[in-house]
Amino acid sequence: MRKSILLIVLSLFLMVFATQNVSGQTIKGRHYELTIAKDQKVVLVLFPCFPCNIEHTKTEAGFLKGIEKKGVTTILLDYNQKLFLTESEKQEYAKSLHKIFKRNKISTDHTYIGGFSGGGNVALLLAAFLIKNHDPIQPKGLLVVDSPIDLEKLYANARKDVTKNADPDAVEEGKFLTELLEKEIGKPGMNREKYKTFSPYLMSASPDEGNIHYLKNIKTRFYCEPDLKWQLEKKNRTYEELNAYVLEKAVQTLQKEGSKHTELIQTRDRGIRADGTKHPHSWNIVDGNELVKWMME
Repeated sequence: MRKSILLIVLSLFLMVFATQNVSGQTIKGRHYELTIAKDQKVVLVLFPCFPCNIEHTKTEAGFLKGIEKKGVTTILLDYNQKLFLTESEKQEYAKSLHKIFKRNKISTDHTYIGGFSGGGNVALLLAAFLIKNHDPIQPKGLLVVDSPIDLEKLYANARKDVTKNADPDAVEEGKFLTELLEKEIGKPGMNREKYKTFSPYLMSASPDEGNIHYLKNIKTRFYCEPDLKWQLEKKNRTYEELNAYVLEKAVQTLQKEGSKHTELIQTRDRGIRADGTKHPHSWNIVDGNELVKWMME
């Protein structure tokens, strides 16, 4: 009887161990959740949107499901409520990544950094910082998912949303963003140098003045879904008032800088959130299979 019980326990242990090897080991730490691919080929570091957390990323970014089985180790971070980073924050985030890689014995080769909405701003700024400072972690690529990377343009669009008063949520967000930017950076007309420093990209500045300049030699992808019908009906916004417009300009800027590996990915009818709500500002505009293929190239 005792021998039978031991055999059952051993069998259960082997089943659990086998499952862990197949699905990947998940480790939760301070500010991060790490899922290690059994046969790692790529590391993908993701930042959440402005008010979001790791659970939100896991729920909304459907492409993450089973991605570790394709050789992609993921590091999901909970650094949120950021539209830009100070120099000290860039240093802090870089140190945090170093600790995660070292503690878990993960190779820094083939590292990709990305984020959704405000998280894309943070991802771009951190990638530029790592490249600029010749950090041991050198991103091979960057993905930005419908992010408001031009803070000067974001401020102007926020004020327009308030003035138009077409949608209660847009008005509330517009007021919040206007107050936030004025408090932390100031008004664009009076604080232009700060906007150059803090914006991931500034359309009104020359490329070599901004952060995007450092990305010209790595692979970059800028995702957006410019659903003009939805935006006009729901928010009374034109194309020039969308993140998509700025992302298109960013790609053009990088191409003029000599980048051979930058892409604008404009999707159609993919903007569906986890609860089934249609919304073009969504993690779901990223096609998982296509993303993996791009990172593996």
